Amino acid sequence: MTTGDFYDYRELLDEDEKEVVQRVRDFMVEQVAPIADEAWTDARFPHHLIPGFAKLDVAGLPYRGARSLLTGFVVLEMNRVDPSMGTFFGVHNGLAMGSIDRLGSEEQRERWLPPMAAMEKIGAFALTEPDGGSDVAAGLRTTARREGDTWVLNGAKRWIGNATFADLVVVWAKDEADGQVKGFVVEKGTPGFAATRIENKIALRTVQNADIALTNCLVPETNRLQGANGFRDTAAILRQTRGGVAWQAVGCMMGAYETALAYAREREQFGRPIAGFQLVQDLLVRMLGNVTCSLGMVVRLAQLQDAGVYKDEHSAMAKAFCTARMREAVGWGREIMGGNGIVLDYGMGRFVADSEAIYSYEGTREINSLIVGRAITGTGAFV
Repeated sequence: MTTGDFYDYRELLDEDEKEVVQRVRDFMVEQVAPIADEAWTDARFPHHLIPGFAKLDVAGLPYRGARSLLTGFVVLEMNRVDPSMGTFFGVHNGLAMGSIDRLGSEEQRERWLPPMAAMEKIGAFALTEPDGGSDVAAGLRTTARREGDTWVLNGAKRWIGNATFADLVVVWAKDEADGQVKGFVVEKGTPGFAATRIENKIALRTVQNADIALTNCLVPETNRLQGANGFRDTAAILRQTRGGVAWQAVGCMMGAYETALAYAREREQFGRPIAGFQLVQDLLVRMLGNVTCSLGMVVRLAQLQDAGVYKDEHSAMAKAFCTARMREAVGWGREIMGGNGIVLDYGMGRFVADSEAIYSYEGTREINSLIVGRAITGTGAFV
């Protein structure tokens, strides 16, 4: 058994869907894997790969009627090889395209989604602020003031993936007039918008996270997302993308498991492969158990999404649980590989480092636990 899909959940896909997933897997293995370590080390985004991503024809799958199960397996395959590139795609496809598809007018969807699906225009999503992460719902400080048919945006954003080169950035700001959070699509080159790359990251180094400064940034009313009229609308996007992060976590730990298994079969100590030692097998089985239970959870979440009955607490539970199991699994993988697990040369180092970012973004474990806790008790325990 070389696959992390121990219970063959992939068999729930139909033949056409399997072909899409296999196409993504082949691309990730053949085109991304060979350059992933170098790009990660240099904290450099491989722009030359974007045309290859475009040819996969998987951007915008949820908005073209594809099942959530297919979308999830696409996310899994990307993160199974490189969580950095999986995150790049998730920001573009889930957060940016998802905001426009769900909250944009028909004209806005027709204007932006086709070039984004073709990856001719890359998207970003700017919600988090320097002083606002978990409390951003109530503490959003970026402001929007309407002057005729123009909005004036002022404020700052932080940790915004893809922002240094994105063509379209969905910026969330509080309307000074009514105090409600609204969404704006800021196009590349707009005066008053400046993105500066965040340096010295120890996780997802290939992803170009940025600090954004908005200084009297002028955005036309035609670029205001017409369906975004309060944080409840923003939260609807996060409910959807948190499920995607859970799939990312499954992909990350599956990649770590398969890497550790291959290593254990080849690495010899005391005259034989370490795969033959009981304690090593115990760690491998623990890893596989985490992968399997997490994959089962996200598969069921996808089914709830497709049935239109999933809720905030469903996505929150999956994000909190799967990322915690991921963190355990990659740690066990590193343990199996000893010192070789902390260098890039043996394939485990990136999974260990990148898992830390996936564990935290799109809602910490604590915040997601409180969302679930509120649902099951009927009592909110937020500060």
